Amino acid sequence: MISARTLFLLSLIISGSSQAQSVDEFYKDRQINVVIATNPGSGYDIYARLLIVHMGRHIPGRPAFVPRNLIGAGGLRTAEYIYRVAPKDGATIGTVSRGLPFESVLGRADINIDPLKFNWLGSMNREISVAFASTRSGVSSFADLQKRELLTPGTGAGADSEIMPVAFNSLAGTKFKVVKGYKGTSEAALAVERGELDGIAYWSFGALNTIHRHWIENKTINILFHTASGKFEPLPEVPSIQDLVKNETDKTALDFILARESLGRPFFTSPDIPKDRRDALRKAFAAAMNDPLLLNEAKARQLDVELVTGEQIDDILAQAAKASPSVVERVKSALQE
Repeated sequence: MISARTLFLLSLIISGSSQAQSVDEFYKDRQINVVIATNPGSGYDIYARLLIVHMGRHIPGRPAFVPRNLIGAGGLRTAEYIYRVAPKDGATIGTVSRGLPFESVLGRADINIDPLKFNWLGSMNREISVAFASTRSGVSSFADLQKRELLTPGTGAGADSEIMPVAFNSLAGTKFKVVKGYKGTSEAALAVERGELDGIAYWSFGALNTIHRHWIENKTINILFHTASGKFEPLPEVPSIQDLVKNETDKTALDFILARESLGRPFFTSPDIPKDRRDALRKAFAAAMNDPLLLNEAKARQLDVELVTGEQIDDILAQAAKASPSVVERVKSALQE
């Protein structure tokens, strides 16, 4: 019988052998698991499946990519899996909602991960989001939204769909009412079509324009505001929420909250993977974002692509972690009201 000590020593030898492999040796004939925190057909899922078609050929060894949707807790289930459970070898990457990495800065009690310890590969774009209402709702403008309640979906504790409308209510005087229990934006969009919901308080314009462009073209929705700074070229007549918040302290709090949009479609891998593998994955991610084949496919599908590097994400999250206590407290109060 093999003793426990012998098994332990063997595991160290195997682990050490894996760590000693070159990048090419490690990834050759290997599968990279891609864990997606949202439903199939959602914006995050669409971007992830675009990426995995093209990224593999930029990694030494040309590994295959295998997608998996792991839904739950507003993306926290995926983050926890990659942070604690997945092997720390660079063979698992994930994507979560752009707002989740900021939640630990705000002291969310059920988050016991440090987003700065993830190895961020980059983001596929910077997002601009919109709030919209069905024409059936009777809300057609921002002024209406300050007077009339608008039923919008909640897709999980900590998800942007649940925290952003609360923040807008506090900082801009809107009257969103979150109806919780939806599994994702795809399900919520169907609820809007059925008349079960009045609209959506915070959704990527890129995703809306890709998945439900007919809503815009047929004028079955009214876009109430966007989150860009100043004029947003695709929606020149729609106001920016940044111009609608008047109090300076509230403006600073909104800036903190909207910093997540620079993480548009973020991808990351486990903490503590070998540095050469992290560097190879970051290089491959950047190469995929500049790959004509990916860019042509994205253009054909009307998906916005703009590289945000892993190093840039590190900087954005580091700056968020340094936010002054007064700003953090105003943000926390805005998200709790």
